[in-house]
Amino acid sequence: MITVSVKPLFTAIFTLSLFLAIVLLSPSSPFSSVPSNKQAGKSDIWGVKRLVDWRPCKWWIHGPRIALLAESNGYIRVDCYGGLNQMRRDFCDGVGIARLLNATLVLPKFEAAAYWNESSGFADVFDVDYFIQQMDGFIKVVKELPPEVALKEPFHVDCSKRKGQFDYIESVLPSLLKYQYISITPAMSQRRDRYPLNAKAALCQACYGSLRLTRTLEQKAAELLEAIPKPFLSLHLRFEPDMVAYSQCEYPGLSPASKEAIEAARGDRKPWTGELARTWRNRGKCPLTPNETAFIFQALSIPTNTNIYLAAGDGLMEIEGLKSIYTNVVTKSALLSGEDFLNMHGNTKAALDYFVSINSDFYVATFFGNMDKMVAAMRAYKGLHNTLFLSRRAYAELTSKGLDGKELMQALWLAHKEDFAMGRGSALPDCFCDFKS
Repeated sequence: MITVSVKPLFTAIFTLSLFLAIVLLSPSSPFSSVPSNKQAGKSDIWGVKRLVDWRPCKWWIHGPRIALLAESNGYIRVDCYGGLNQMRRDFCDGVGIARLLNATLVLPKFEAAAYWNESSGFADVFDVDYFIQQMDGFIKVVKELPPEVALKEPFHVDCSKRKGQFDYIESVLPSLLKYQYISITPAMSQRRDRYPLNAKAALCQACYGSLRLTRTLEQKAAELLEAIPKPFLSLHLRFEPDMVAYSQCEYPGLSPASKEAIEAARGDRKPWTGELARTWRNRGKCPLTPNETAFIFQALSIPTNTNIYLAAGDGLMEIEGLKSIYTNVVTKSALLSGEDFLNMHGNTKAALDYFVSINSDFYVATFFGNMDKMVAAMRAYKGLHNTLFLSRRAYAELTSKGLDGKELMQALWLAHKEDFAMGRGSALPDCFCDFKS
């Protein structure tokens, strides 16, 4: 008869059980031990049913057009400053103002800015003939002024404090009638809801139905789009030194190089401290770091093998915080080569990011800036609704309450699930109407 000792077998089973319990129950930090693809059996954020989709309003697309008056009140040139998408926004507003004042539109002036490393004008980025053709019936556009008008500089009208229909008609129209040729820079705070529908339709058509890239630039953008592995997510990540400096937020744990770059960009903008800093961050004013972005992606069950196109400018900091988790990240500088790309300036490079982003399978932004608003609206115009803005406010509020690990991930999932379902931020209400599913 063979005897078997039970004690060693019991000891081995007990030791193994204890080891597994320690592994399964051990706590984790916000950025550790996160499932690579799906958490708790959930599908990714794109599987959430949309309850609201934004589409172009019928009054703009299909509504009757009010005929242009036979005689124009004069010529208006829109002077645009800043980056490409800020200038595009100002130009679209200017088109609406020109129609409001029954003016003839002159091609805009894109102001060269050393800060943006920029020298390209409107015709270097956009197809002028296509724009004029598509605006037919909405507003009259001219490439060149009549000789008697072209000899003089336009009279500049300060619109920085103008708001809505009545201000432009009462304050700008007299100058247009008097000088016959004026230049304006639209106010950011203007009230478009006061525009008559013909002016709003002209603005919407200019912004979303008439601006396409030049043939050369569109070919380069199509080449870039073709080179990106499919399907892919376009990520507009904002964590450059000037962006962080402007936010007046502080970030512990950054590399010495990042800290030095931020300090160099700060100037007189010192970071908030104490209770002010906490309040500012909880209001969603602080840009997400690449590391925080990767964590939110994981909370949304976005697979770590997702192909990601990084739509960003030069100087992005701490990018390894994203790339260490999401390894399939590509950029335009890595995919494109040639002297023509190296000679591109800020506007033309931004145009490539814009083109790729409006044609991507998914679009995610960590901010809500001019590019993000333009891209989201254009995607809605094209019927592409897999668009999401990461919530800086939700992340700040939840972490300030001490949430971390799986608890933080679950809370972030719920916050973004509601935003995505309701289509928040997917399009601006000026030209788009919500259609409930």
